[in-house]
Amino acid sequence: MSNISNTRIDADRLWDSLMEMAKIGPGIAGGNNRQTLTDEDGEGRALFQSWCEAVGCSMGLDQMGNMFARYEGTDPDALPVYVGSHLDTQPTGGKYDGVLGVLGGLEVIRTMHDQGIKTKHPIVVTNWTNEEGTRFAPAMLSSGVFSGKHTQDWAYDRVDAEGKRFGDELERIGWRGDEVVGDRKMHAFFELHIEQGPILEAENVDIGVVTHGQGLRWIECTVTGKESHTGSTPMHMRKNAGRGLALITELVHEIAMKNQPNAVGAIGHIDVYPNSRNIIPGKVVFTIDMRTHLLDKLEAMVAELMEKAPKLCEDIGVEFSAEIVGQFNPPAFDEACVAAIREGAEAMGYSHRDIISGAGHDACWINDVAPTAMVMCPCVDGLSHNEAEEISKDWAAAGANVLMHAVLKSAVVVE
Repeated sequence: MSNISNTRIDADRLWDSLMEMAKIGPGIAGGNNRQTLTDEDGEGRALFQSWCEAVGCSMGLDQMGNMFARYEGTDPDALPVYVGSHLDTQPTGGKYDGVLGVLGGLEVIRTMHDQGIKTKHPIVVTNWTNEEGTRFAPAMLSSGVFSGKHTQDWAYDRVDAEGKRFGDELERIGWRGDEVVGDRKMHAFFELHIEQGPILEAENVDIGVVTHGQGLRWIECTVTGKESHTGSTPMHMRKNAGRGLALITELVHEIAMKNQPNAVGAIGHIDVYPNSRNIIPGKVVFTIDMRTHLLDKLEAMVAELMEKAPKLCEDIGVEFSAEIVGQFNPPAFDEACVAAIREGAEAMGYSHRDIISGAGHDACWINDVAPTAMVMCPCVDGLSHNEAEEISKDWAAAGANVLMHAVLKSAVVVE
């Protein structure tokens, strides 16, 4: 491979593209509301396609609406190197989550086009449909179908809060393709993303080299007691399901803390019944989210919860039951792809550190069907899924430069 260590993307062009895309589906507080399969999503897709075609890419579209902009290599039979992320956002999302990965991939192609860089392997910039999962659960839906985690029929039947089907909305906005989902074979896949956490900024590090993603278990728990009057029921005679919730909340925290580093646990969604000011809760349903990048540790955390939570509830006269309602095992990214990212950071003089992704990404699913790795850049205060999400132009450029190095190394630059 020829020396590309001095090759840089156009930082101003990348930034201008991010700002131009952000005009589509603006939020109310400076971010974006460009939820999947909305008219705004369709408009953003059309803009992305126009940019890709302007540098000679052909656009592929599969039956889940995944977009594949192909930039030809010198060997049409060589498996392509894929790069990308997602253009959809949260209802109160930022301008960079996902979008940086798609437009960073486009900027790699634009730089190659400008500088006449040729590679043996074609390069394909991808926009995965419905990564966020905020309108149609679950997250990473279309990359999940691509990698065989979900069936297409099941995905098409997902409904939003208004009862609208995923498949119907995909047809409505005109972005359902004919290509069979998952038929494409990849030489490698790279995803650039903002960290969505505070580590890189706090340590003043330019680049996160993502070695693993976190595995996840969502455990839906039900604590059952007895509804009774808050004023007239003696304390020693209460069967307070809310107290069971409180004890298990502390248990989850204790389990996560003793499994440090890189383990987390919390209770997010909670439903209290009957949720009245003067009735002791008779039932509480809540979901525990436990994550770590080591499968043995994750399974041990869940096992400890399942062992101790029933006893805590029994001691106060309430009942406990639980089931796992969501899960995926920790992905370990491909060592050669990870090394290409690390090498790119070093060649370009960026500070870097290994990091574990705390959030799920399309790369986590694609990792099961192709060699995969991720590169991350900092974000201010680690804030994401928020309209105040922010990065700097320099951070975006650094991430895209390292992405370019890794992609070109994998695609093999031709002299």
